[in-house]
Parts: sequence; C-alpha cells; structure tokens
Amino acid sequence: MASEKILKQKQEVIDEIKDRVSNAKSIVLFDYRGITDSEAKELRVKLRENNSDYKVYKNTLMARAFNDLGIDLSEGLTGPSAFAYSSDQVAPVKVISDFAKDHPALILKVGIVDGEKADQSKLVEYAALPSRDQLLTMLAGSMIGIVRDLSICLDLYSQQKEENN
Repeated sequence: MASEKILKQKQEVIDEIKDRVSNAKSIVLFDYRGITDSEAKELRVKLRENNSDYKVYKNTLMARAFNDLGIDLSEGLTGPSAFAYSSDQVAPVKVISDFAKDHPALILKVGIVDGEKADQSKLVEYAALPSRDQLLTMLAGSMIGIVRDLSICLDLYSQQKEENN
C-alpha cells in the first residue's frame, strides 16, 4: 500500500487538475507520442501566445479528477495523454490542430469546449472556426457595409429632394 506521503502528493495533483479544469473554458486531451522535446517546447510557446498551456499528468490521476468533477473523458485516457487548457473556447484546439499539421505524430483525442464534450471530429470542426479576432473583424466589416449603404441611400435621397425643389 502506498504511504500517506505519496497519497497526499497524488491528491495534490488531482486537486491541481480539478482546479485547471474548473477555471478553463476548454480542455483538450491529445497524444503527444512522437514529438521531440524541442517540438514540445515549440508547442508550449504557441499555446502560451494564445493564453493556453498544457501539462502531462498520469492518466489515472486525470481519470480520478475528471470523475470527481462528473466528466467522462475515459476514451481519451488511453495511451500517453497531454492535457491542454485555456480560458478561450477554441484557442488550444486551433493551436494543437495547426501544430499537428506539421507534426503528424500529434493526435487530438477528446475535449470539452464551453462545457460540452467534443470528440475528435468535433474538435476538427472547432479548429476550422475563425479566431475571435477574425470574427470581430468580419463583424466590423459587415457593420461598416451597412453604414456605407445607409449613407449612400441618404445621399441619393437628399440629391433627389434638392432636384425636386
């Protein structure tokens, strides 16, 4: 039987995982086998640039933490798994998916995005979404188009009124 000291250390890790999951809007489990240390560092830098991070925990400890939180991600806890998390809904999914294009050894497994479980196909869909900044730019462009059209209509209307007077 494990000593009390080891059990306490394991419980601290479980609490850390639960804290990260509770404070994140998205979490992603991915298989990191086949990437080198330098590639792992590169991935961590890209994730941090997008207010995300990842950590490798033992699957048994992640399973216990997820169980305590009522989350079922057991299918993602086979083989070596890394755990990415973020306060942004799609940032870690996009970064890991983009990174996986150049590093085919990296495989998205399963995740939770904005409180909903996402399997591998759903994660691929989320990765295809434009970023928040791109969506805001698209929205602003649409709004500018409406204002431009309104100003053209008002100008034409005022010209017509001037011709009639």
